[in-house]
Amino acid sequence: MTADPDLFDAPPTGADLPWATRALGLTLHHAESAVPEGDWRIGDLIEPGLRRNPRRAHLLVSTVLGKHLPTDPYRVLDAGNRLGDLVAEALTRAKRSAGDAGHGVAQPGSEAVVLGFAETATGLGHTVAARIRARCYLHSTRRDVAAADTLAGFEEGHSHATSHLLQPMPAAIFDNDVPMVLVDDEISTGATALDAIRALHTSSPRRHYVLASLVDMRTESDRRAFESAAAELGARIDTVCLASGSTELPADLVDAVAALPDPVLNPTAERRGDCVRVELPWPHDVPDGGRHGFLDSDALPFEAAVRDAVTALLPDLESIRAAGGPPRPVIVIAHEELMYLPLRIAAALADNGIPTRYQTTTRSPAYVLDEPGYPLRRGFRFTAPEPDAEAPRFLYNACWPDRSADPVDPVLLVIVDSPADTETLTAAGGLVDVLTAPGSDVLLAVVPCADPRALAATRTSSTARDSGPGRFGQALPEPLYGPEFGSYARDEVAWLLTDLSGVALEADVAERERRIQAGVAHYAESLPVEYQPDAAYRELFDTVLAESAERLALAVATVAELVVAERGSEVVLVSLARAGTPVGVLMRRWLRTRGIDAPHYAVSIVRDRGIDAAALDYLARHHDPKTVVFVDGWTGKGAITRELADALAEYEKAGGARFDPELAVLADPGGCVRTYGTRDDFLIASACLNSTVSGLVSRTVLNDRLIAPGQFHGAKFYRELAGQDVSGRLLDAVSDCFDRVRPRVGAQVRALLAADRTPTWAGWASVERVRAHYGISSVNFVKPGVGETTRVLLRRVPWRVLVRVADAPEHAHIRLLAAARGVPVEVVPDLAYACMGLIKDMKG
Repeated sequence: MTADPDLFDAPPTGADLPWATRALGLTLHHAESAVPEGDWRIGDLIEPGLRRNPRRAHLLVSTVLGKHLPTDPYRVLDAGNRLGDLVAEALTRAKRSAGDAGHGVAQPGSEAVVLGFAETATGLGHTVAARIRARCYLHSTRRDVAAADTLAGFEEGHSHATSHLLQPMPAAIFDNDVPMVLVDDEISTGATALDAIRALHTSSPRRHYVLASLVDMRTESDRRAFESAAAELGARIDTVCLASGSTELPADLVDAVAALPDPVLNPTAERRGDCVRVELPWPHDVPDGGRHGFLDSDALPFEAAVRDAVTALLPDLESIRAAGGPPRPVIVIAHEELMYLPLRIAAALADNGIPTRYQTTTRSPAYVLDEPGYPLRRGFRFTAPEPDAEAPRFLYNACWPDRSADPVDPVLLVIVDSPADTETLTAAGGLVDVLTAPGSDVLLAVVPCADPRALAATRTSSTARDSGPGRFGQALPEPLYGPEFGSYARDEVAWLLTDLSGVALEADVAERERRIQAGVAHYAESLPVEYQPDAAYRELFDTVLAESAERLALAVATVAELVVAERGSEVVLVSLARAGTPVGVLMRRWLRTRGIDAPHYAVSIVRDRGIDAAALDYLARHHDPKTVVFVDGWTGKGAITRELADALAEYEKAGGARFDPELAVLADPGGCVRTYGTRDDFLIASACLNSTVSGLVSRTVLNDRLIAPGQFHGAKFYRELAGQDVSGRLLDAVSDCFDRVRPRVGAQVRALLAADRTPTWAGWASVERVRAHYGISSVNFVKPGVGETTRVLLRRVPWRVLVRVADAPEHAHIRLLAAARGVPVEVVPDLAYACMGLIKDMKG
C-alpha cells in the first residue's frame, strides 16, 4: 500500500470538514492506499456518522457500499472488483511462498471460497467472489431458514444484531480445506473476523485465510491480535483493503450524541406516492444470492435469470418513470441481506440508459440530522416484514443525490424476496407505507426465494464443479454463427462469443477515453460509438481495396502455406476477434482451394486481461490443442503477441491444455512473430473500417456485469448497419485474386522458410523512442503501424499522427480521417513504421 503522510496529519479544514468532525471532533485519518487513483482514500471511502449506542456511538458511512447512501452501481461494483483484485494478489503471494505444491493454498480463480458478513457485506462479498471466480460464495445470515441446515455460527461484537448463521446447502460445498476469503465493509477491530475464523477453523481447519475490507481502521494492538490468532491456529491470516486509517474518538462522544436533539424520522407530504407491484421470475433451483452458497457453476443460470428479471421489470418501471413528466431516475432499494441481485439489476438498468442509484435497508439504527456535511440527512423506521423478526428496520436518505433548489423526484424500486413479502411489508408502518408517505412513487418487485432443498438436491445429484481449469460450470456455451450473429456465412467462422447485441455499451469517445485513462474503467468494458465515414472516405476504401486486393491475397496465401508447412494440414484456425477474423476467413478460403478444410473460430483476447479461458476450454474439448493456430491481422508494437503467450502459459500452468503461442499474422511490421505473410507496413483494407468490414461484429467486451464466469467474452452484432456492410465485398475481392497470385506463393514460402525469422521486436524499441521524444507517459498511448493508427482515429481520442512520408498512399485514408477529426499530421522521416498514432493524454 502507498503511504500518504500529508493526509494522515492534515485532514480538511473549516467548511470542508464533515459535520461530525466540526461539531463533535469525530475525525477520520487516512494512512495508506492500495489503489493509485486519488479518489480511493479514507476520506473518499467513508464519512463519519453517529448512532445512539453506549458501546459504539460512531458509524463509518461508506460512500462506495451502497448502504446508507444512494450510490452509482458502477462505483459499488468497481469497489468490489478492486478489492477482489487485491484478494487475488494475496492468494497468489501465498501460493508462491508455499510453493506450487503447497497444501491448502490454491490458485485464485478456482479453489478459494469466500464468506461475506451479513448484513452489510453480502453484496460486497459476492462481488469479490465473482471477481476472483471463487469455487463457492457463502454469506452469513440472521434469517434462520427452517429448510436449511446450520453448519456453524458466530457473534459480532459491535453490531446491533449479533448472531451469524452459516447455512450452505449442502454443507459439503463449504466444508473443505481450501483458502477462505472473509469479506466485510470495514475492519474496526477485526474481532468479528477472528471470531468467525476460530468458529470455522474448529470444524474445517484451513492453512490460509484472507480478510478483505473496503477500509481497515485497526489499531496496532488490533493488528497484533491477528498475529496472535494466526500463531494460535497454525494458519496464515492476510488482510487486504482499499485504504487504511484510524478513527479519532472524543472521550465524551457517547454523551455528546445522547445530548443531540431527537432525530425526526419518517417524513410525510400532502400527497402520498403510488405503489405498483411486480413479481419477477426466478428459477427455484438458482440461488438469488449467497445465503445457501453460490457455486461457480451457478453463475451462468444466475446471469440468465437476471436478464429475464430485468426484462420483466422494465415495462412497469418505464411506465412509472414516464408518469407526469419527463422520465425520472431510479433508486434501487435492496432489502437487508438480498443485496447482490438488486445491485446487478441496478447495473442493468444503468446499462439501459436509466439514471440509477443503489442502496439497501438495514437493521442498524443511526442518528439522522439534516445538516450539510452530515451523511444521514433523512431516515425511515419501519416494521420488519419477515415473520420471525422483532426489531425494527431502517433506511436512510432514499433521495436522489442532488440537493439543488429543484430536486429530482426519483422512482424507488424496492426489491425483496418472497419471505419478506408479507402483509406487514405494505401495512401501516411497513416499508412501502413509510416510503410512499413523503410522496415517493414505489415499484415493489418481489423475487421468489430459491429453495434450499432444491439447491441441495441439484448439487448432491450432480458434479457441482467441472474440475478442469478455466471451466466455470458443467456445460460450456455454444458458438454463435451467421447470419444470426454477424454477416459472415455460417461455414466461414464460429464465434466463441456471448451475444450482447441488446445491451447499450457504446459511450462517448472522449468520456470513455477519460475513464480508461483515469483507471475508472477498462477499455474492454464498453464500446466506442461506431464511426461512420463520409462519402469521400468510403470512396477511398473502394479505391484502396481495388489497388491492394492482390497484395492482400499474396500475403494471405503466404501465411497460410507457411502455417501448413510448419504445422501440417490438420490445423484449426483461431482468429483473435475482431481484426484477426477477416484474415482467418481468408486463410480458410485459401486452404479450401488446396483441399484443406480447416475449422475456423474467433475468440477474444483483451490486453491486461488475457485470452478467453472459456473459449480455450471449448477448443480443448473439441480439438487437439496441438493443431490450434492463433491468427491476427497485423502486429503493432507486439503487446497482443506478448499477451497471448503469457495468457496461454498461465492457462497451462493452471492445469489447462498446452496451446502453441506462435501467432500467425498477415503483416508483421513490428518484427514480433515468426509466422507472417509480409513484414511490410502497408494498408490492409480491413483496417480502414470498424464492424462494417468485420462481419458487423463489434470489438469484444469483457465486463463483469455482463459476462459471468464460464461465459465467452461478449460482442455485439450491428444488424442495423447491414446497408453499409462491405465485409463480403472485401473477402470476395481478395479471394478473386487467389489464382493470379498462386504462381508466386511457392517462392515466397520457400524464401521465408530459409530465412531467419526470429522476432527482433524492433517495433517496440521504436515505440519507446517516440514515447521518450514526445514525453508520453505510457507506451499504450503510442500505436504504431497503419492498422493501429487507423484504430486510434476510429476508436480513441487522437493527439497527433506521425508519418514517415508525407503523401504515401498506404496512409491516405489516415490523412483523411485526421483531417476530419482535426488531428495534426507530422512528418518524421526516420520513423520505423509508415505511420504512428498518438493517443491524447486526457489527464495531461
